[in-house]
Amino acid sequence: MQADNLTLTDWLQRLESMHPKAIDMGLDRVASVANRLGLKFSCPVITVGGTNGKGSTCAMLESILLQGGYKVGLYTSPHLLHFNERARISGDIVSDTVLCQAFEQIEAARQTVSLTYFEFTTLAILLLFVQADLDAVILEVGLGGRLDAVNIIDADVAIVTSVDLDHQDYLGDTREEIGFEKAGIYRAGRVAICSDPSPPASLVDHATKIGADLWLFGRDFNYSGDKQQWNYGGRTARRNSLAYPSLRGANQLLNASAALAALEGLRDRLPLGAQEIRSGLVMVELPGRFQVLPGRPQVILDVAHNPHAAATLAQNLDNMGFFPFTYAIVGAMSDKDIPGVIAHLKDKIDHWSRGSVYRS
Repeated sequence: MQADNLTLTDWLQRLESMHPKAIDMGLDRVASVANRLGLKFSCPVITVGGTNGKGSTCAMLESILLQGGYKVGLYTSPHLLHFNERARISGDIVSDTVLCQAFEQIEAARQTVSLTYFEFTTLAILLLFVQADLDAVILEVGLGGRLDAVNIIDADVAIVTSVDLDHQDYLGDTREEIGFEKAGIYRAGRVAICSDPSPPASLVDHATKIGADLWLFGRDFNYSGDKQQWNYGGRTARRNSLAYPSLRGANQLLNASAALAALEGLRDRLPLGAQEIRSGLVMVELPGRFQVLPGRPQVILDVAHNPHAAATLAQNLDNMGFFPFTYAIVGAMSDKDIPGVIAHLKDKIDHWSRGSVYRS
Protein backbone atom coordinates (compact mmCIF):
# COMPACT_ATOMS: atom_id res chain seq x y z
CA MET A 1 0.00 0.00 0.00
CA GLN A 2 1.29 3.46 -0.95
CA ALA A 3 2.09 5.79 1.95
CA ASP A 4 -0.35 8.42 0.68
CA ASN A 5 -3.21 5.91 0.91
CA LEU A 6 -2.64 4.85 4.51
CA THR A 7 -5.11 5.58 7.27
CA LEU A 8 -3.86 6.53 10.72
CA THR A 9 -4.44 2.96 11.89
CA ASP A 10 -2.45 1.67 8.91
CA TRP A 11 0.40 4.05 9.70
CA LEU A 12 0.58 3.08 13.38
CA GLN A 13 0.57 -0.62 12.56
CA ARG A 14 3.32 -0.03 10.03
CA LEU A 15 5.44 1.96 12.48
CA GLU A 16 5.23 -0.78 15.11
CA SER A 17 7.26 -3.12 12.88
CA MET A 18 9.49 -0.60 11.09
CA HIS A 19 12.42 -0.76 13.53
CA PRO A 20 13.93 -3.93 15.06
CA LYS A 21 13.63 -2.53 18.61
CA ALA A 22 10.60 -0.95 20.27
CA ILE A 23 12.95 1.24 22.33
CA ASP A 24 16.36 2.16 20.92
CA MET A 25 17.93 4.89 23.02
CA GLY A 26 20.02 7.49 21.20
CA LEU A 27 19.66 10.73 19.28
CA ASP A 28 21.82 10.27 16.20
CA ARG A 29 19.18 8.75 13.94
CA VAL A 30 16.30 10.98 14.94
CA ALA A 31 18.51 14.10 14.89
CA SER A 32 19.69 13.35 11.36
CA VAL A 33 16.11 13.32 10.09
CA ALA A 34 15.24 16.44 12.10
CA ASN A 35 18.17 18.26 10.49
CA ARG A 36 16.97 17.33 7.02
CA LEU A 37 13.57 18.77 7.89
CA GLY A 38 15.03 21.90 9.51
CA LEU A 39 13.03 21.37 12.68
CA LYS A 40 13.55 24.53 14.75
CA PHE A 41 11.20 26.65 16.83
CA SER A 42 11.19 30.43 16.96
CA CYS A 43 8.77 30.44 19.93
CA PRO A 44 9.55 29.46 23.54
CA VAL A 45 9.79 25.72 24.20
CA ILE A 46 9.22 24.06 27.58
CA THR A 47 10.37 20.45 27.99
CA VAL A 48 9.00 18.44 30.92
CA GLY A 49 10.66 15.26 32.18
CA GLY A 50 10.53 13.27 35.39
CA THR A 51 9.39 9.95 36.81
CA ASN A 52 5.92 11.15 37.78
CA GLY A 53 4.02 14.42 37.48
CA LYS A 54 4.98 15.19 33.87
CA GLY A 55 1.48 14.98 32.46
CA SER A 56 -0.06 17.12 35.19
CA THR A 57 2.63 19.79 34.86
CA CYS A 58 2.20 19.88 31.07
CA ALA A 59 -1.57 20.13 31.38
CA MET A 60 -1.32 23.07 33.79
CA LEU A 61 1.16 24.89 31.58
CA GLU A 62 -1.11 24.43 28.57
CA SER A 63 -4.25 25.53 30.42
CA ILE A 64 -2.64 28.68 31.81
CA LEU A 65 -1.12 29.69 28.48
CA LEU A 66 -4.40 29.11 26.68
CA GLN A 67 -6.12 31.37 29.20
CA GLY A 68 -3.47 33.96 28.37
CA GLY A 69 -4.58 33.87 24.75
CA TYR A 70 -1.50 32.09 23.41
CA LYS A 71 -1.51 29.54 20.60
CA VAL A 72 0.02 26.48 22.26
CA GLY A 73 1.25 23.12 21.01
CA LEU A 74 1.27 20.27 23.55
CA TYR A 75 2.94 16.90 22.94
CA THR A 76 2.41 14.16 25.51
CA SER A 77 2.84 10.39 25.61
CA PRO A 78 1.62 7.76 25.88
CA HIS A 79 -2.06 8.13 25.03
CA LEU A 80 -4.98 6.59 26.93
CA LEU A 81 -7.49 5.78 24.19
CA HIS A 82 -6.55 7.36 20.87
CA PHE A 83 -3.14 8.18 19.41
CA ASN A 84 -4.34 11.68 18.48
CA GLU A 85 -4.35 12.58 22.19
CA ARG A 86 -0.58 12.96 21.94
CA ALA A 87 -0.77 16.18 19.92
CA ARG A 88 -2.90 19.22 20.70
CA ILE A 89 -2.86 22.63 19.09
CA SER A 90 -4.72 25.44 20.85
CA GLY A 91 -6.30 22.84 23.10
CA ASP A 92 -7.70 20.77 20.22
CA ILE A 93 -6.60 17.22 19.43
CA VAL A 94 -5.16 17.03 15.91
CA SER A 95 -7.04 15.09 13.24
CA ASP A 96 -6.17 11.80 11.56
CA THR A 97 -5.71 13.64 8.28
CA VAL A 98 -3.18 16.11 9.66
CA LEU A 99 -1.21 13.34 11.36
CA CYS A 100 -1.12 11.20 8.23
CA GLN A 101 0.17 14.13 6.19
CA ALA A 102 2.95 14.65 8.75
CA PHE A 103 3.77 10.93 8.69
CA GLU A 104 4.13 11.09 4.90
CA GLN A 105 6.61 13.95 5.26
CA ILE A 106 8.68 12.05 7.82
CA GLU A 107 8.64 8.94 5.65
CA ALA A 108 9.99 10.94 2.71
CA ALA A 109 12.64 12.69 4.81
CA ARG A 110 13.99 9.68 6.67
CA GLN A 111 15.23 7.96 3.48
CA THR A 112 17.20 4.93 4.73
CA VAL A 113 17.22 5.92 8.42
CA SER A 114 15.40 3.39 10.59
CA LEU A 115 13.22 4.99 13.28
CA THR A 116 11.29 3.53 16.20
CA TYR A 117 7.55 4.12 16.57
CA PHE A 118 8.22 6.81 19.17
CA GLU A 119 10.96 8.52 17.18
CA PHE A 120 8.91 8.61 13.97
CA THR A 121 5.76 9.92 15.66
CA THR A 122 7.73 12.46 17.73
CA LEU A 123 9.27 13.89 14.57
CA ALA A 124 5.85 14.06 12.91
CA ILE A 125 4.30 15.97 15.80
CA LEU A 126 7.28 18.32 16.08
CA LEU A 127 6.89 19.02 12.36
CA LEU A 128 3.19 19.79 12.86
CA PHE A 129 4.07 22.25 15.60
CA VAL A 130 6.75 23.99 13.51
CA GLN A 131 4.24 24.42 10.69
CA ALA A 132 1.48 25.70 13.03
CA ASP A 133 3.17 29.05 13.84
CA LEU A 134 2.75 28.66 17.59
CA ASP A 135 3.37 31.07 20.47
CA ALA A 136 4.61 28.33 22.80
CA VAL A 137 5.43 24.62 22.68
CA ILE A 138 5.23 22.14 25.58
CA LEU A 139 6.98 18.80 25.13
CA GLU A 140 6.67 15.87 27.52
CA VAL A 141 9.71 13.59 27.61
CA GLY A 142 8.85 9.98 26.81
CA LEU A 143 11.51 8.05 28.74
CA GLY A 144 14.46 9.39 30.71
CA GLY A 145 15.67 12.55 29.08
CA ARG A 146 19.24 12.56 27.83
CA LEU A 147 18.61 10.04 25.03
CA ASP A 148 14.88 10.58 24.49
CA ALA A 149 13.82 11.73 21.02
CA VAL A 150 12.28 14.90 22.47
CA ASN A 151 15.76 15.98 23.57
CA ILE A 152 16.76 16.89 20.01
CA ILE A 153 15.04 20.20 20.78
CA ASP A 154 16.92 22.76 22.87
CA ALA A 155 14.28 23.89 25.33
CA ASP A 156 14.19 27.43 26.69
CA VAL A 157 12.98 26.00 30.01
CA ALA A 158 13.37 22.38 31.10
CA ILE A 159 11.52 20.88 34.06
CA VAL A 160 12.30 17.66 35.93
CA THR A 161 9.27 16.99 38.12
CA SER A 162 10.47 14.04 40.18
CA VAL A 163 13.16 11.38 40.19
CA ASP A 164 12.43 7.83 41.29
CA LEU A 165 12.83 4.24 40.15
CA ASP A 166 11.19 3.32 36.84
CA HIS A 167 12.45 1.97 33.50
CA GLN A 168 15.56 0.69 35.27
CA ASP A 169 16.54 -1.46 32.29
CA TYR A 170 17.22 1.76 30.37
CA LEU A 171 17.92 4.43 32.99
CA GLY A 172 19.76 2.70 35.86
CA ASP A 173 18.96 1.16 39.21
CA THR A 174 19.46 4.16 41.50
CA ARG A 175 18.02 7.65 41.83
CA GLU A 176 21.48 9.04 41.12
CA GLU A 177 21.76 7.20 37.80
CA ILE A 178 18.20 8.11 36.82
CA GLY A 179 18.68 11.71 37.92
CA PHE A 180 21.64 12.09 35.58
CA GLU A 181 19.58 10.76 32.66
CA LYS A 182 16.72 13.14 33.38
CA ALA A 183 19.06 16.12 33.82
CA GLY A 184 20.10 15.58 30.21
CA ILE A 185 17.22 17.84 29.10
CA TYR A 186 18.88 20.86 30.77
CA ARG A 187 20.79 23.35 28.63
CA ALA A 188 23.65 25.75 29.35
CA GLY A 189 22.51 29.24 30.25
CA ARG A 190 18.82 28.32 30.25
CA VAL A 191 16.31 27.83 33.04
CA ALA A 192 16.50 24.31 34.50
CA ILE A 193 13.80 23.53 37.06
CA CYS A 194 13.61 20.61 39.47
CA SER A 195 10.50 20.28 41.63
CA ASP A 196 11.61 17.11 43.40
CA PRO A 197 12.04 18.14 47.07
CA SER A 198 15.11 15.88 47.32
CA PRO A 199 16.91 16.15 43.98
CA PRO A 200 19.69 13.63 43.35
CA ALA A 201 23.18 15.08 43.56
CA SER A 202 23.81 13.83 40.03
CA LEU A 203 21.09 16.13 38.69
CA VAL A 204 22.39 19.16 40.56
CA ASP A 205 25.98 18.39 39.60
CA HIS A 206 25.15 18.02 35.91
CA ALA A 207 23.16 21.26 35.82
CA THR A 208 26.04 23.06 37.53
CA LYS A 209 28.67 21.51 35.26
CA ILE A 210 26.97 22.61 32.03
CA GLY A 211 26.14 26.08 33.38
CA ALA A 212 22.36 25.75 33.44
CA ASP A 213 20.30 28.27 35.42
CA LEU A 214 19.13 25.76 38.05
CA TRP A 215 15.92 26.48 39.99
CA LEU A 216 15.37 24.11 42.93
CA PHE A 217 12.15 23.66 44.84
CA GLY A 218 12.55 25.04 48.36
CA ARG A 219 15.45 27.27 47.35
CA ASP A 220 14.38 29.20 44.25
CA PHE A 221 10.62 28.64 44.32
CA ASN A 222 8.08 27.32 46.80
CA TYR A 223 4.44 27.31 47.76
CA SER A 224 2.36 27.82 50.89
CA GLY A 225 -1.33 27.81 51.60
CA ASP A 226 -4.34 26.69 53.56
CA LYS A 227 -7.50 24.76 52.74
CA GLN A 228 -8.96 27.64 50.74
CA GLN A 229 -6.11 28.94 48.60
CA TRP A 230 -2.38 28.80 48.03
CA ASN A 231 0.52 31.11 47.19
CA TYR A 232 3.50 30.74 44.88
CA GLY A 233 6.84 32.34 45.63
CA GLY A 234 9.61 32.45 43.02
CA ARG A 235 12.86 34.29 42.52
CA THR A 236 11.30 37.55 41.41
CA ALA A 237 7.57 36.91 41.35
CA ARG A 238 4.83 36.08 43.83
CA ARG A 239 1.37 34.81 43.01
CA ASN A 240 -1.04 35.06 45.92
CA SER A 241 -4.58 33.84 46.58
CA LEU A 242 -4.45 31.17 43.90
CA ALA A 243 -7.21 28.61 43.46
CA TYR A 244 -6.22 25.00 43.89
CA PRO A 245 -5.70 23.15 40.61
CA SER A 246 -8.74 21.17 39.52
CA LEU A 247 -6.48 18.11 39.29
CA ARG A 248 -6.75 16.15 42.52
CA GLY A 249 -3.82 14.69 44.38
CA ALA A 250 -1.23 15.23 47.05
CA ASN A 251 1.53 16.37 44.69
CA GLN A 252 -0.41 18.76 42.46
CA LEU A 253 0.89 21.88 44.20
CA LEU A 254 4.43 20.69 43.53
CA ASN A 255 3.51 20.30 39.87
CA ALA A 256 1.72 23.65 39.82
CA SER A 257 4.65 25.45 41.41
CA ALA A 258 7.01 23.97 38.81
CA ALA A 259 4.69 25.20 36.06
CA LEU A 260 4.61 28.70 37.57
CA ALA A 261 8.40 28.69 37.95
CA ALA A 262 8.71 27.87 34.24
CA LEU A 263 6.35 30.69 33.34
CA GLU A 264 8.26 33.03 35.63
CA GLY A 265 11.40 32.12 33.72
CA LEU A 266 9.62 33.06 30.47
CA ARG A 267 7.75 36.11 31.78
CA ASP A 268 9.45 38.47 29.31
CA ARG A 269 8.36 36.38 26.32
CA LEU A 270 5.05 35.01 27.62
CA PRO A 271 3.62 37.58 30.04
CA LEU A 272 0.59 36.45 32.05
CA GLY A 273 -1.80 38.14 34.43
CA ALA A 274 -2.96 36.87 37.79
CA GLN A 275 -6.46 36.07 36.58
CA GLU A 276 -5.15 34.07 33.62
CA ILE A 277 -3.11 31.93 35.99
CA ARG A 278 -6.03 31.44 38.38
CA SER A 279 -8.38 30.48 35.55
CA GLY A 280 -5.84 28.14 34.00
CA LEU A 281 -5.42 26.23 37.25
CA VAL A 282 -9.17 25.96 37.79
CA MET A 283 -9.92 24.80 34.24
CA VAL A 284 -7.13 22.27 33.76
CA GLU A 285 -8.21 18.73 32.92
CA LEU A 286 -6.23 15.51 32.61
CA PRO A 287 -7.84 12.05 32.46
CA GLY A 288 -6.39 9.26 34.55
CA ARG A 289 -4.65 11.32 37.21
CA PHE A 290 -6.67 10.50 40.32
CA GLN A 291 -9.72 11.16 38.19
CA VAL A 292 -12.91 10.83 40.24
CA LEU A 293 -15.88 9.93 38.07
CA PRO A 294 -19.32 11.36 38.88
CA GLY A 295 -21.99 9.13 40.36
CA ARG A 296 -22.11 6.17 42.71
CA PRO A 297 -20.27 4.01 43.50
CA GLN A 298 -17.24 6.28 43.67
CA VAL A 299 -14.89 5.31 40.83
CA ILE A 300 -11.31 6.57 40.64
CA LEU A 301 -9.03 6.22 37.62
CA ASP A 302 -5.28 6.55 38.14
CA VAL A 303 -2.29 5.69 35.96
CA ALA A 304 0.10 5.03 38.87
CA HIS A 305 2.58 2.53 37.43
CA ASN A 306 5.60 2.61 39.75
CA PRO A 307 6.10 2.57 43.54
CA HIS A 308 6.59 6.34 43.76
CA ALA A 309 3.26 6.98 42.02
CA ALA A 310 1.56 4.23 44.04
CA ALA A 311 2.64 5.88 47.29
CA THR A 312 0.98 9.11 46.15
CA LEU A 313 -2.15 7.19 45.14
CA ALA A 314 -2.28 5.60 48.59
CA GLN A 315 -2.04 9.04 50.20
CA ASN A 316 -4.80 10.34 47.96
CA LEU A 317 -7.03 7.41 48.87
CA ASP A 318 -6.50 8.19 52.55
CA ASN A 319 -7.73 11.72 51.90
CA MET A 320 -10.96 10.55 50.29
CA GLY A 321 -12.81 10.06 53.57
CA PHE A 322 -14.59 6.94 54.75
CA PHE A 323 -15.88 4.26 52.40
CA PRO A 324 -16.95 0.81 53.69
CA PHE A 325 -14.93 -1.08 51.06
CA THR A 326 -12.38 -0.29 48.39
CA TYR A 327 -12.07 -2.51 45.32
CA ALA A 328 -9.11 -2.42 42.94
CA ILE A 329 -8.87 -3.48 39.31
CA VAL A 330 -5.22 -3.39 38.29
CA GLY A 331 -3.43 -3.76 34.99
CA ALA A 332 0.29 -3.30 34.41
CA MET A 333 2.99 -4.07 31.89
CA SER A 334 5.25 -6.96 32.83
CA ASP A 335 8.33 -4.71 33.05
CA LYS A 336 6.85 -2.73 35.93
CA ASP A 337 7.69 -3.24 39.62
CA ILE A 338 4.29 -4.77 40.35
CA PRO A 339 5.15 -5.98 43.89
CA GLY A 340 6.49 -2.50 44.69
CA VAL A 341 3.28 -0.88 43.48
CA ILE A 342 1.06 -3.34 45.39
CA ALA A 343 3.09 -2.91 48.58
CA HIS A 344 2.02 0.74 48.86
CA LEU A 345 -1.64 -0.06 48.22
CA LYS A 346 -2.24 -3.37 49.95
CA ASP A 347 -3.45 -1.78 53.21
CA LYS A 348 -5.80 0.57 51.31
CA ILE A 349 -7.61 -2.09 49.28
CA ASP A 350 -10.20 -4.51 50.65
CA HIS A 351 -10.80 -6.54 47.49
CA TRP A 352 -8.53 -7.07 44.48
CA SER A 353 -9.80 -8.16 41.09
CA ARG A 354 -8.88 -11.69 39.95
CA GLY A 355 -8.91 -10.80 36.28
CA SER A 356 -5.86 -8.56 36.09
CA VAL A 357 -3.65 -9.31 33.10
CA TYR A 358 0.02 -8.36 32.98
CA ARG A 359 1.59 -8.55 29.56
CA SER A 360 4.73 -7.29 27.89
